[in-house]
Amino acid sequence: MTLRYMSGFGNEFASEALPGALPIGQNSPQHCPYKLYAEQLSGSPFTAPRGVNTRSWLYRIRPSVQHFGRFERLELPFWTSAPSREEHDLPLGRYRWGPPPMPDGAVTFLAGVRMMTTAGDVDAQSGMAAGLYFATRSMIDDYFYDADGELLLLPQEGALRLVTEFGVMEIAPGEIGVVPRGVKLKAEPIAGPARGYLCENYGAPFTLPNRGPIGANCLANARDFETPVAAFEDVERPCRLTVKWGGKFFICGLDHSPLDVVAWHGDYAPYKYDLRRFAPVGALLFDHPDPSIFCVLTAPSEREGTANIDFLIFPERWLVAEHTFRPPWFHMNVMSEFMGLIYGRYDAKAEGFAPGGVSLHNSMLPHGPDAQSFAQASAEALAPQKLEGTLAFMLETRLPQHVTRYAARLETYQNDYADCWAGLARRFDGTP
Repeated sequence: MTLRYMSGFGNEFASEALPGALPIGQNSPQHCPYKLYAEQLSGSPFTAPRGVNTRSWLYRIRPSVQHFGRFERLELPFWTSAPSREEHDLPLGRYRWGPPPMPDGAVTFLAGVRMMTTAGDVDAQSGMAAGLYFATRSMIDDYFYDADGELLLLPQEGALRLVTEFGVMEIAPGEIGVVPRGVKLKAEPIAGPARGYLCENYGAPFTLPNRGPIGANCLANARDFETPVAAFEDVERPCRLTVKWGGKFFICGLDHSPLDVVAWHGDYAPYKYDLRRFAPVGALLFDHPDPSIFCVLTAPSEREGTANIDFLIFPERWLVAEHTFRPPWFHMNVMSEFMGLIYGRYDAKAEGFAPGGVSLHNSMLPHGPDAQSFAQASAEALAPQKLEGTLAFMLETRLPQHVTRYAARLETYQNDYADCWAGLARRFDGTP
């Protein structure tokens, strides 16, 4: 299948799967083309300021009010929401996990979510949950939407097709997909099992960060974000819709597909982005700036400059700084950091942090390069060096991240992680 996209972040888009399906000059005419129903999906309060006021108009075969039958509770115990203080035996510390194994048997994306940390409060629309997803079979006649938060997906192994109300997106390792709160979808692994990382954002939607002194260019450029072109399912057969609401899951039966949007326009829609288009900036002489220069997207909070979530990547790049310890330095941070590795090797860790793995460094807990990486970086000649074949990411939040029971009991938990700093011997000798 050939997919088409419209480029640009945060712009007003218009797309139709049938010619003339979009009304001209009016959002909700008395009679829509093709006898469609007009429906608005709002991503913000009606009176939000223009810069953060988001909505899209959908022209669909049946209105969403018909998507709601008699709901029953559905248990998805591994998709944990905040606030969560699940009991487990892990003490306070820095945590790391190796790549978890693929679940046994056939599992859909919806059943394959495994949250590892939670922060904040889903009802207060503050904070996030972070973890992994696994998918070994498609969601056939099964649909889902998340009323609690926006979904950020980062494939790590295998590609995933997201069939949404707005059209179809395919994402593979090295790309991300974002599905706004309330958008219906089904997920299909492409050519084999798929696994990746998942962030559920309870707060304000992700947007591009302010570049400040960097100016108008570099980092993630708006033109490189892609939104799907309209496509619809005109399917009349029994199917199921699952809704996540208030940290719980509810399922009902339908007699038709809810992905029946024939045309749409607006600025509230799913999008994808190729992380290899990120244009990093860095130090050209000595030292290196804070990791905020690697921010791709941010979900702002009510406190200026303190994000609900920052999404950062550490991609291929040149290191050229002189007289400088080049890996990330030792530090303590008010933000808490959930980190994953898509592929390659992370330059601040020699062993133990593998693609598909996770580390968690919570607020005001010290961390930094392990002993082996420190020794190597301190002794190497500082010629220009290119980091190649690597892609790591970090989800930072102002809130503490609490480890879920699933993560605490995961067989790949590395209870000896702190030993990676044990070799940092005393070097002080009293001389300059």
